[in-house]
Amino acid sequence: MLSPMRWDRDRLLMLDQRVLPTVETWLELIDYRQVVEAIRDMAVRGAPAIGVAAAYGMALAALKGEDKAEAKQALAASRPTAVNLFWALDRIDALGSWDFETVLADAKAIEREDYEMNLRIGQHGSTLIQPGWNILTVCNTGSLATAGHGTALGVIRTAHTDGKNIHVYSCETRPRQQGLRLTAYELIKEQIPFHSIADGAAASLMRAGRVNCVIAGADRIAPNGDTANKIGTYALAVQAKHHGIPFFIAAPTSTLDPTLATGDLIPIEERSGEELTHIEGVQIAPDHCPVYNPAFDVTPGELIDAIVTEKGVFKGPYAFGA
Repeated sequence: MLSPMRWDRDRLLMLDQRVLPTVETWLELIDYRQVVEAIRDMAVRGAPAIGVAAAYGMALAALKGEDKAEAKQALAASRPTAVNLFWALDRIDALGSWDFETVLADAKAIEREDYEMNLRIGQHGSTLIQPGWNILTVCNTGSLATAGHGTALGVIRTAHTDGKNIHVYSCETRPRQQGLRLTAYELIKEQIPFHSIADGAAASLMRAGRVNCVIAGADRIAPNGDTANKIGTYALAVQAKHHGIPFFIAAPTSTLDPTLATGDLIPIEERSGEELTHIEGVQIAPDHCPVYNPAFDVTPGELIDAIVTEKGVFKGPYAFGA
């Protein structure tokens, strides 16, 4: 099984997703500030994996006797949209104890529980998938984005294991190309039939009747079902609704944010314009090209046919905060 990170004695080993799929490099992180940097620079990505990384970052801080509040604040500031980050930090903070062994034990528990939740998400989600379906997905929601197995890609993985003879269309996911670089990497390793597509090809595939469902992950879900996910997800949901194709979200309950009434209140991270104007350091845009680069968008709950968590399959109208 692929894994984005693992604890090794007194350090966190993290698979550097910035250089995948052509190079497999493990970072050795010995300070929580390095974890902050890894999260911010997307060496690790995916809401559940970010939460696990943050928990281990707190363990590194406890190991070195760093100030707990300062470590929590720095980790919380690394990326604003994925609620799993704040959930994991609050859970570690609520332990009361700043003893290293206690913090490390809970960080390992967060990792183990996420993996177990992903397995259950896969099992519940597979019940929505019919044999022979073509499934369209976006970004990376597999083992690399979680503690293992995956959320949306975990559903796909389970459906494949269940012998449902599925085929996947994986969007490239501009501008960081997580679909092309990471999801394709995982699908090849799992020997799941697929084709990578340009993001703009999705609607034409739907119109041609070549997509049976769309399934995506989530970085934050409001109580009414409004869901923040990788930029471009909202467009896929609109296209799916127009073509009468079911649109599913798969995420652990740690992604639910009961503090927000609707998705309009979800903070959306805006990233550097160079992610659009450059590819692998090569400039592809004119000098001084103005760029707007939000990392996420919000899909309204009414466009989502089902939200799959480790607790089951939920259909609208959503009332997770009730």
